[in-house]
Amino acid sequence: MSILDNNEKLAYTVAQVAEVASYLWQKGWAERNGGNITVNVTDCADDAMKAAPAIAGPFPIGETLPNLKGCYFFCKGTQKRMRDLARWPMDNGSVIRICDDCASYVIIADNPVKPTSELPSHLAVHNYLIGKGSPYKASLHTHPIELVAMSHNPEYLQKDVLTKLLWSMIPETKAFAPRGLGIVPYMMPSSVELAKATIDTIADDYDVVMWEKHGVFAVETDIMNAFDQVDVLNKSANIYMCARSMGFVPDGMSDTQMQEISTAFNLPK
Repeated sequence: MSILDNNEKLAYTVAQVAEVASYLWQKGWAERNGGNITVNVTDCADDAMKAAPAIAGPFPIGETLPNLKGCYFFCKGTQKRMRDLARWPMDNGSVIRICDDCASYVIIADNPVKPTSELPSHLAVHNYLIGKGSPYKASLHTHPIELVAMSHNPEYLQKDVLTKLLWSMIPETKAFAPRGLGIVPYMMPSSVELAKATIDTIADDYDVVMWEKHGVFAVETDIMNAFDQVDVLNKSANIYMCARSMGFVPDGMSDTQMQEISTAFNLPK
């Protein structure tokens, strides 16, 4: 019996994760076991879920995260592939419950699949989001090819340089990724330093953060919206590269044209 049985809200959320995992693999953004997904599913917790016993753990998180007491998360498993998460989400991911000490977790379903090695980073971000009263419940880390390629150019790593360039490639980018792209200089994957820098950048009012030479980290209300933000930003990066491959530097939309988009969609100026 699966924890998804008789819990339509949780089943829908996990199905969304599986759908996004499929897109990430199809786009080539999730080689081998690359990328991670963590979704706060506390609002899906029915009586059966709350009563579910631990099937593994407790395991230490590595830090104390006071805002996560009693929270539930669906997490991609460590060393698991996105293409497998897409087909068999409960065999390649698991539901965890944060313990009362806020420093450890137990796995409650469906299988003792230990979460991603980047779980502490993801949970630290969720702890921050809850603390600020954010409605965001999903975090996504993936390796969008064109955006990662652009992060190898120091010119694009200055604050909002890449944001403005990407916004200018196609009107939809500013409309659907209105906070642009934050930049975090290269740091060791899974490190505490990377997690802190990511939180600091999100606190500067970004929803999507570029990890130099690594990938992106996005947060949103659900996993599909997190994917959409990365998708539109990477589409703009692809348009820019296509133009450059044809031998010219694209003009991009003018400041006046982008201001018109901001006005039309009631976006920050």
